Amino acid sequence: MLGNNAKIRPNIAKKLLSLQDMKKLQTILRPAALAAAALLGCAGADAARIDSLSFVSPLLPEPMAVRVIVPDSPVDSIPTVYLLNGYGGDCTQWTTTCPELPAYADAYGMLMVLPSGMESWYVDSPVRPDMQMASFITKKLIPEIDRRYHSDPSRRAITGLSMGGHGALTLAMDNPGLFAAAGSTSGGVDLRPFTDRWGLVGLLGEPAENPLVWERVSAVARVDSLREKAPDLRIIFDCGTDDFFAGVNDEFHRRMLAAEVPHDYISRPGRHSHAYWRNSIAYHLLFFDRLFREK
Repeated sequence: MLGNNAKIRPNIAKKLLSLQDMKKLQTILRPAALAAAALLGCAGADAARIDSLSFVSPLLPEPMAVRVIVPDSPVDSIPTVYLLNGYGGDCTQWTTTCPELPAYADAYGMLMVLPSGMESWYVDSPVRPDMQMASFITKKLIPEIDRRYHSDPSRRAITGLSMGGHGALTLAMDNPGLFAAAGSTSGGVDLRPFTDRWGLVGLLGEPAENPLVWERVSAVARVDSLREKAPDLRIIFDCGTDDFFAGVNDEFHRRMLAAEVPHDYISRPGRHSHAYWRNSIAYHLLFFDRLFREK
């Protein structure tokens, strides 16, 4: 839960995730965790199921494994949340990090889609024709999920951890109307300080040879045009104060304030860790659920 040292930095226009909601989570999460333990501990009925899918595409270097968490009582026009994994992870990362996800899917009546990010940073690589992850997700995966599961396009959200936080924000910002909301936890919202890390040069090219690519690739580069390009996009992001991405997230928050882009930002004690993300995702799901109930 939020500790006494947590700093909640609400958006400057409309605060969707109130302090009262934060306090309610303390009573919500405990039963959810117990429910998840019961669900995961037995194979009986009345539990969310996890479908395993595989997709082959010339846009990707290998088949993509995808997990889909389907709530026990799915309905037509079901709300959907895409959960993007971090660097080095795959479609199993989120269920390993947060075993309560099936219980959350049941509690909120949400479909949860977990693709494998393939260390792509969820971009269309300018130097690798076989790594066009942004195009695959937006043009291939989402339409297929909508077709198979009858998901509601107006109640679609996306979030992710670390690399996945970068991907969730940039995919939502670059495709207005595709997502109603976007989130990031411990996200790499500005990649420019990290040119020698995580295979970025192989994905984006050398910074000296591709300066515009590096300047434009990150979420922070999209802030100034966001109010005009995607005025209805709801955004939540957070980062632990001891995370190596804390500085770029703080700066992202300052840039959003300066551009008068509504958002919720939470800074609280924590590191770049599974324990932090397991806690954080609960706030994102509540944020999305509140928005979906408005629609």
